[in-house]
Amino acid sequence: MAKNKTRYICQECGYVSASYLGRCPNCGAWNSFIEETTTPTQAAAQPRVTTTGSKIQPQKLTDVTIEKENRIKTQLGELNRVLGGGVVPGSLILIGGDPGIGKSTLLLQVSGQLAQTGGKVLYVSGEESASQIKMRAGRLTVADSGMYLYPETDMPSIQAAIDDLQPDYVVIDSVQTMNVPDMNSAVGSVSQIREVTAELMRIAKANQITIFIVGHVTKDGSIAGPKTLEHMVDTVLYFEGDMHHTYRILRSVKNRFGSTNEIGIFEMHQNGLEEVANPSEIFLEERLAGATGSAVVVSMEGTRPILVEIQALISPTMYGNAKRTSSGLDHNRVSLIMAVLEKRANLMLQNQDAYLKATGGVKLDEPAIDLAMAVAIASSYRDQEILPTDAFVGEIGLTGEVRRVNRIEDRIKEAAKLGFKRIFVPKNNLNGFNPPDKIEVIGVTSVGEALHKVFN
Repeated sequence: MAKNKTRYICQECGYVSASYLGRCPNCGAWNSFIEETTTPTQAAAQPRVTTTGSKIQPQKLTDVTIEKENRIKTQLGELNRVLGGGVVPGSLILIGGDPGIGKSTLLLQVSGQLAQTGGKVLYVSGEESASQIKMRAGRLTVADSGMYLYPETDMPSIQAAIDDLQPDYVVIDSVQTMNVPDMNSAVGSVSQIREVTAELMRIAKANQITIFIVGHVTKDGSIAGPKTLEHMVDTVLYFEGDMHHTYRILRSVKNRFGSTNEIGIFEMHQNGLEEVANPSEIFLEERLAGATGSAVVVSMEGTRPILVEIQALISPTMYGNAKRTSSGLDHNRVSLIMAVLEKRANLMLQNQDAYLKATGGVKLDEPAIDLAMAVAIASSYRDQEILPTDAFVGEIGLTGEVRRVNRIEDRIKEAAKLGFKRIFVPKNNLNGFNPPDKIEVIGVTSVGEALHKVFN
């Protein structure tokens, strides 16, 4: 008879150690190891089968047939955009976000809408009772949708319910509460999460069932559990937003059936989430006339251009070391742009505190926001106003050059559609491009030239 083996697994990254360690040597987390007891078993290898019951055999790439993906549209256009055009049957979708941000609300609302259109939906909850879910469903006006509720955490029972009901969609809320009884590890451990996700993936692919999984997040915002969890699923969505505001951002960071880094904007109301068709107007509606340190950038989020206001506040430091603070922007990028402005544009910023933010709760991380950041910093430092009808796009190099960016046509058209009169872009982007008549396109080659043209 095989002996039981004891091992210690890091709950942050899944690193396995034969003995307990105070700090994980792989990810550096403290006190993250828990003890797990395993029984070695030797199981016969089972060949994979298709949905028709036949064994999978090796075949030439030229003999593989491509079937068109039949996507199912939901009533939320923003969700369809993030998923790449709709829900793909047989896909495994993971949604993570902070507690109370609206993950369960979004999935319950979508489940009700899918059930109303004729789909059979099974909502499995390991955190709430059926009466609690029905109360929320009544508030979301989907209580009469005909969906099935199943408050259960035992995976064999859930699998049996799926086999009996044969649903088209399954929602698991959440994967950290599900458990496989054959495993000795605790609920929510790395081994349990990996095993539960592997079983759900097998169910989804074998029966062509779309499965939505809710995942908890750690204090740094990443999905809790092993990183292999994100590798196993087809799509990873992050639900972001400020708890003190009503706007929520659904961001795609992995999608095997569509574009990554796509975002959808929602607004939280009493009766659920409502999609925001034109987020640029919301991000810009509260701009103050005549304010300094404010510049508008046309950022690309996936395939969608979005206009966001970047604000900068530059003030003399009261201490020896200048302070750099950013919200929604990369801190290292802010320091880099300020260093370029000091060296290439003759702005004395080493004794100035800098506070920068992207308004609306959105996070910007693409290189094309550099020029707007630089102009906002210079505006606040010089206390000179930027024309409210100006927009900026461009990446700044360490030598002060303004480098070309992608999809410049879509950015210019979006700025013109929202009433902007001028847009500053890299000069190299204008080769062979005919700008629209509604907006003046100004090409710049360096950050010094851009500041000179902006502030005359």
